[in-house]
Order: sequence, then C-alpha cells, then structure tokens
Amino acid sequence: MDLISTYIIHQADNALILGHRNSEWTGHGPVLEQDIAISNIALDLIGQARYFYQLAAARINESAPGGNITEDDIAYLRDDFEFRNCILAEQENGDWARTLLRQFYFSTYQLLLYQELLKSRDPGIAGICGKSVKETIYHVKWSSEWVIRLGDGTEESRTRMVEAMQTLNPWIPELFIPADFEYEAAATGAGILPDTLKDEWYHRVNRVLESATLPTLLSGKNPLQILSGKRGVHSEHLGHLLAEMQFLQRAYPGCSW
Repeated sequence: MDLISTYIIHQADNALILGHRNSEWTGHGPVLEQDIAISNIALDLIGQARYFYQLAAARINESAPGGNITEDDIAYLRDDFEFRNCILAEQENGDWARTLLRQFYFSTYQLLLYQELLKSRDPGIAGICGKSVKETIYHVKWSSEWVIRLGDGTEESRTRMVEAMQTLNPWIPELFIPADFEYEAAATGAGILPDTLKDEWYHRVNRVLESATLPTLLSGKNPLQILSGKRGVHSEHLGHLLAEMQFLQRAYPGCSW
C-alpha cells in the first residue's frame, strides 16, 4: 500500500474510532438533547470515515488491477496494529467530562487540519474535507461550550474536568508528531505536516480553557512516545473497541454498512 493511501486511511481511522466512541453514549446521555447531539456527532464522524475509506479503497484497487477492496474490508478486517488512528481518539469515554474534553481536543485538531487540506493537490482529499469542515465547526462549538460550562461550573464539574485533563493530556503531543505517511503527503502536496498546526491548536484550546477557568496547556514532549497509534502501536483500549465494532462482520462475513 502506498503512503498516500495510508495517509487517507489515517484520517478515516481517526474519524471512525472517535465516532464509535461517541456512539457508545447513544441512549446513555445525561439529558435527551445532549444524547441526540453526541449521537449526531458520531454519525458525522462515521460519515467522514466512510468517504475517506472509499477514497483509499479506490486508490488501492487502481494500483492493483483486479483488486476488490471495499470500505468494509478496511474498517472491519484489519487488526489493531494495522489501524493508524491517534491514541487520543481511542481513549475510553469515562464520564461526560472526559468525553467532552476528548471531543474538544480532537475536533479542534480536525478543524485546523481539514481547513488546510482544502488546498490539497489530491481532489478526493480536498473534496471530503470541504464536506467535513462545516460539521467539524459545529463539533468544536458544541464541545467547547461544554468545556466552559463544566470547567466554570460547580466544584464537582470542575474536579471532573481537571481529572479528564490529567487522563487525556499525555496523548496530545502525538497529534503533532509526523509519521512517514504524513511526510510523504506533505512532500507531494496531498497533505500537510501536523506540526504546522501545533501553535494554533494550543492557542485555540488554551483560549477556551482560560474561559473555563481551567489550567492551560504547555507544549512539551510526550512522556508516552513509546506508543504511537500512527505506527500501529496503540493503548489497550483499541483492541476492546475493535472486538465489539468488528464482531458482526467477523461473525457474518460479507455484511455491509
């Protein structure tokens, strides 16, 4: 598989895994309105994942005449070490505070990335990002409002937000550490190097954290760099997630979305 296809799959894996995590809240949200909201965000993300998987499958089949790889094959028939999503996306939901903070961190990253990829020399990538930007703007708005609401709320809600930061913050630096497929995508004009988004990401995130009266973030090295989802080295959570998500396809081969 060429590195540009891997770059596309990386985007799809991020959206799929985060979308699946959000879908776990369906029927369990704190109030009906927010249950519907996070379920709709899950659908948005899974829709983005489908577009990227379809694009990757088309590239793979084109490079291997006679191939018949589908989006379902890529999503459902790979093991955890073959997934290239960032570890932040696969972290467990925990409580509402952790889920909202994870969404805020990742949606802010996705928005900056998609906006830059609108200029991609690959028309498929640019087209998908054009469809996804409006959705992601809403994801950032919704999650940031909740971060402020909980951070600047009661003593209990603030405590939970601080605990969520302690759990999720170690996984932030990986977002901005380029992998081989990101170097290749940037070199060909199909993508960008994620470290070019770093300063703006911290600026936007810290602005919201200040409004939430929460501790701001400092850019630093990742103490857990031994793990890198971009290289297929994941936390223990992804295997459990895939066991549930892929069960139907593995048990009944040939099912489609």
